[in-house]
Amino acid sequence: MIDKLKSKGWWKYVLSLIIVAKIVLVVFALSALKTDNSNNRLVVSELKYAPVKLPHSVTFAGERMPLELFDVQESLDRELQSNAFFHSQTIRYIKLAPRYFPIIEPILKREGIPDDFKYLAVAESGLNPRAVSPSNAVGFWQILEGTAKDYGLEINSEIDERYHIEKSTTVFCKYIKDSYRRFGTWTMAAAAYNGGNARIERQIQRQKLSNFYDLLLAEETRRYIFRIAALKLILEEPEKYNFDVKNDEKYPFIKTREVEINGAVADLGAYAINQGINYKYLKDFNPWLRDDKLTNAKAKKYTVKIPILN
Repeated sequence: MIDKLKSKGWWKYVLSLIIVAKIVLVVFALSALKTDNSNNRLVVSELKYAPVKLPHSVTFAGERMPLELFDVQESLDRELQSNAFFHSQTIRYIKLAPRYFPIIEPILKREGIPDDFKYLAVAESGLNPRAVSPSNAVGFWQILEGTAKDYGLEINSEIDERYHIEKSTTVFCKYIKDSYRRFGTWTMAAAAYNGGNARIERQIQRQKLSNFYDLLLAEETRRYIFRIAALKLILEEPEKYNFDVKNDEKYPFIKTREVEINGAVADLGAYAINQGINYKYLKDFNPWLRDDKLTNAKAKKYTVKIPILN
């Protein structure tokens, strides 16, 4: 049959008809997508992105952010847009907050530090107790080894208390209080936590000004306060910034029991099993244990957390 069509030249017309028929089918399919919802058909619409709006006023640790200054307003806007549209990361922060905020909030309150400082942990480590920076600042609050030792944290091959959430939070509070006494505002104390007390002091002397919003500081430090403020705004009212995370989708706070260790532990794997958990959970809830054993030559008292999983 095909040979006959070819011999008569008809095959060209047949192919043309087939092509036209396919085009008609495609057009028909596309037109069906544009029909209305009354027939339960898909409506194609133009996708648009709109910026989230800045609030009229913002405070950090009870101190007003001067949004009437154009550069302050634009700096906050930059961080708010960045975090509001970094969906996967910000959703994770919203989910993690119920697990870790109940641990650090009472410590901040006990030490006389404004509650807003809990958002520094989000900015510093993303609420990751095991976080390590390129400069080897580690833990929830990204504390450098020298600073940790200055404030009494233990660091050796088997233990690094920068990974201990409660102990590192207490050290963080002491550092912030020292900076607050030095600079006079919580905003400057937070900036100094990022930029370093000495560097901030040099800029104050150089620029003859002491208000954070008047100072020219390193880019990272300039953005730091605004990022914390943006994270505070979003985590306090996530729905306002288009995040719909249900309570049952958030990571729950996991209760633990405390067990004291006064001597050596030759095998933490075996110790974990004796406590009714596995080695993974022992390290997850006690990341300050850096080895698979605890020599404890000085017979110090350590307290480990054992998760209650039932």
